[in-house]
Amino acid sequence: MEHILTLTNLTKKFGAITAVNNLSFTIEKGNVYGILGPNGSGKSTTLGIVLNVVNKTSGNFDWFDGNTSTHNALKKVGAIIEHPNFYPYMTATQNLKLVCKIKEVSEEKISEKLQLVGLLDRKDSKFSTFSLGMKQRLAIASALLNDPEILILDEPTNGLDPQGIHQIREIIKTIASQGTTILLASHLLDEVEKVCTHVVILRKGVSLYSGSVDAMNASHGFLTMHSNNMEMLQSALEGNPAFGKIKREGEFLIVYLNEPLDASEVNKLLFEKGITLSHLVKRKESLEEQFLELTKQK
Repeated sequence: MEHILTLTNLTKKFGAITAVNNLSFTIEKGNVYGILGPNGSGKSTTLGIVLNVVNKTSGNFDWFDGNTSTHNALKKVGAIIEHPNFYPYMTATQNLKLVCKIKEVSEEKISEKLQLVGLLDRKDSKFSTFSLGMKQRLAIASALLNDPEILILDEPTNGLDPQGIHQIREIIKTIASQGTTILLASHLLDEVEKVCTHVVILRKGVSLYSGSVDAMNASHGFLTMHSNNMEMLQSALEGNPAFGKIKREGEFLIVYLNEPLDASEVNKLLFEKGITLSHLVKRKESLEEQFLELTKQK
């Protein structure tokens, strides 16, 4: 698999504050990556570093094959990391023609990109007449004018109404289906779950999880259980590789599964060890619960 971007031990400090802390992950061609985390987790700083608008403190990042300079690599990148900045008195087409001049690319793709973001019928409308969602869609069109290999979006649906959010997400899916790699930063779990194939979860600049969204969704769930002899129960569970993290919550043990097991199998397994359960409930941990568990303050 071709690597688009590789981060290795990337760190950024602003005085005493460490915004990005020893961050490492790799973006492979053709996937949609989400950097997910609460506000202040280092998402925007990470994007700023790889786009050369924020200086790193230490660590490295490499675009494409690693032999390409960042300056040349960024010619193959499309990015929106701030609010769309177009001239209000100019039309959509006029604004995009100006972007083409700045990027030194042909104007021949303007209609195609406006069609892609659903704005071709408003190509001659002034930017000042656009809704917030339309302005964001025009920004996406402008970022695609150089047919980038990767599109980078920072909080692409921020401030939009439900219809605007839906439109942006559908556009992202369409762009991804055409083979463009996408990296987006978001604090919205729902966004990442609906559009991303892979996720990096950040808290205070530290990566808590990096991998596929499917792998997170494939959590085998957890058990809530109680027995008259809780010490004996915990000891039996700790000696079995099928069970992962175990924690005590009130009078119950919460036991995370490392592999698929249904409640009846667990009950039988423990009964054979002489342990009788007075309470046993199996639950699937939602992606939201996992995210909240990962990002809660330790």
